[in-house]
Amino acid sequence: MTPTHPSRSPLLMRRIVQIWWPLAASWLLMAVELPVLSAVVARLANPEINLAAYGGVVFPVSLIIESPIIMLLSASTALSKDWDSYLKLRRFMMRAGALLTILHVLIAFTPLYYIVAVGLIGAPTEIIEPARIGLMIMTPWTWSIAYRRFNQGVLIRFGHSRAVGFGTLVRLSADGLVLGLGYLIGNIPGIVVATSAVVTGVVSEAIYAGLRVRPVLRHQLRQTAPVAQPLTFHTFLDFYTPLAMTSLLSMLVQPIGSAALSRMPDALESLAVWPVVSGLIFMLRSLGFAYNEVVVAMLDEPRAVYSLRRFAALLAALTTVLLLIITATPLAELWFRRLSALTPSLATLAQWGLWIALPMPGLTVLQNWYQGTLVHSRRTRDIAEAMAIFLLTTSAILWAGVAWGQVPGLYIALAAFGTSTLMQTVWLWQRSRPAMRAVQARYAAGAPFADG
Repeated sequence: MTPTHPSRSPLLMRRIVQIWWPLAASWLLMAVELPVLSAVVARLANPEINLAAYGGVVFPVSLIIESPIIMLLSASTALSKDWDSYLKLRRFMMRAGALLTILHVLIAFTPLYYIVAVGLIGAPTEIIEPARIGLMIMTPWTWSIAYRRFNQGVLIRFGHSRAVGFGTLVRLSADGLVLGLGYLIGNIPGIVVATSAVVTGVVSEAIYAGLRVRPVLRHQLRQTAPVAQPLTFHTFLDFYTPLAMTSLLSMLVQPIGSAALSRMPDALESLAVWPVVSGLIFMLRSLGFAYNEVVVAMLDEPRAVYSLRRFAALLAALTTVLLLIITATPLAELWFRRLSALTPSLATLAQWGLWIALPMPGLTVLQNWYQGTLVHSRRTRDIAEAMAIFLLTTSAILWAGVAWGQVPGLYIALAAFGTSTLMQTVWLWQRSRPAMRAVQARYAAGAPFADG
């Protein structure tokens, strides 16, 4: 009998879980941030105005500004294979973070703000000035996230995914401290409490990630042999530009959604409920978001396609069932009325919205399985194509909802995002099939994967 070579042993589900769960915990803890923030703001003065200011202007605008650097986590996980590659990626991260922070300052502190908030988003008059104060406070957001996600990619690459989860605990602890103080003081505007908490959290997590990665750089990354094909700026741009475009297109949906909600029936109510509903949905979707880096890091392993596909199917089923249980039982009322402190009418609006969003957690798992395969294979242009389909589909449905003008904006927005996510997932599945076959063929031929 021919002995089984260690490199040919099957990828165990246990190993996938060991890498996935700290990342999932990190994403889940980040997802808890928005519901907790909404619950505190809902208990302060003028909750509808402050929730709408954060969910309708501050959060979407901040997201779109940071969008070019949000995929640094995937890029760092995939490309930080030796010291030279790390230095080139770090140089890009610092420059991009500086330029995007300047853009944030221009929007928040100059008349450009009114062009964005009034002219483009069309936000209700009541939230214009509170949102501007919040956007000013959010200035450190982008650079902190660039620094944190870049270093987290190195930690994941070298087997320290648990450190990512600990970093999120640091972030939430800082968040909770500021939110608790704001709630106890009681007379600080909700938008100030919310944005101060978010900024304190992301800066704290960035500092932790920078400190935690130092021994990894010293004892692991610097000792790694140079890759066969050194990373060049041209190679990096070919790889990263589609990823940056993907996140930019993804974040464009946020202000487009806010603009549409502002122009549909029950505008203020929909904008106020939107961060609460999307926060709950994001909690379950976060378990799928964590899977992207798992696939990127582990697809080199023997029989990886089979094992990773099986895990994705189980996770998709689990997240869908969890959202169904919440939606179809008194847990929904408990979440929206008791924990989120929404008024009865807003809670009812939110509960019906969950039924529309039911497929989204499962689709998110499948989406990140296919997307991780494409990132691993450096076919990042296919990911940008899928996101373009998502954006076009979302925009078309939102435009139709505004033109129709008969249904509350929350329902139209959730239907738009659900349909678009389905279209995006189908495209990613189709594009990832050749990449999966190529991985399986390379394993069957016994070819090395080290430089992927």
